[in-house]
Parts: sequence; C-alpha cells; structure tokens
Amino acid sequence: MELNVYLSGEIHTDWREKIIAGCEESDLSISFSSAVTNHEASDGAGDVLGAEDSGFWRDHKSAKVNAIRTKTLIENCDVAIIRFGDKYKQWNAAFDAGYCAALGTPYITLHAEDIIHPLKEVDAAALAWATTPEQVIEILSYVVSTK
Repeated sequence: MELNVYLSGEIHTDWREKIIAGCEESDLSISFSSAVTNHEASDGAGDVLGAEDSGFWRDHKSAKVNAIRTKTLIENCDVAIIRFGDKYKQWNAAFDAGYCAALGTPYITLHAEDIIHPLKEVDAAALAWATTPEQVIEILSYVVSTK
C-alpha cells in the first residue's frame, strides 16, 4: 500500500523532517506534501495580486492563495498529520483538522499533553493522537505494512 500523507501545522520545529526521514529509513511507501513552511512566503502569497494598505486585506488575499494549495493537497491525501506546537497558536492547523473531518479524511494529531483540553474537539475527530514524530512513524508503518 502506498500512502499520500499531508503534513499540516506548526512550522517552527523539525517535526516534518523527522517523520519524512523516519519513514524513508523504514523504507515505507509514502509520499508527503505540506503547506508552505516559509512564514514570509506564506504571509505574502497574495502579494502578486497587488499591494494592500491594510493588513487585513493582505492577509485575506494571501489566505485565499494559500487555500488553493492546502485545499488541493488535503482533498488528495490519504491521511493528514496535524501538528500543534507549544509556542504559537496554529489556527490554520485547527482549520485543516476540521476540513479533514468534514471530508472524512483520516488524520492524526501530534501535540504535547499540556494542550489536550483546548484540542479536545480536534482530538475527538482524529483517528489517533501522538506526542512524538516517532509515534507517527510507527502508526504510518503499521498502516502501510503488509504483515
């Protein structure tokens, strides 16, 4: 079995690289996709449509341009990994989780125990909750295994 896995959420740590490397080391048949992880590039995605004097309208246009990518990738993935970090609030990750839930796309949340309560609804719709990239790798290994 080959999986298409979408990696969503927190962009300030190397969790994506750890999961990708671990799956490659285990020779798992998985392809990965992700939102744009360069913060400045993501914030400026709509700038091509013209300059804005208001931060609201700049963010609005960039969110829509980014949505072209994220919606397409989520709609085409087999499973999503949605990471909530501890430093910033990842509203976009919560939105991605809700979109996955609405589509019926399986997702795994990845976050520390200290934010269980604020994520209770997000976790309730997830098919698994992991606290480490290594746990995610083990889950993905099980899913694609023929053993």
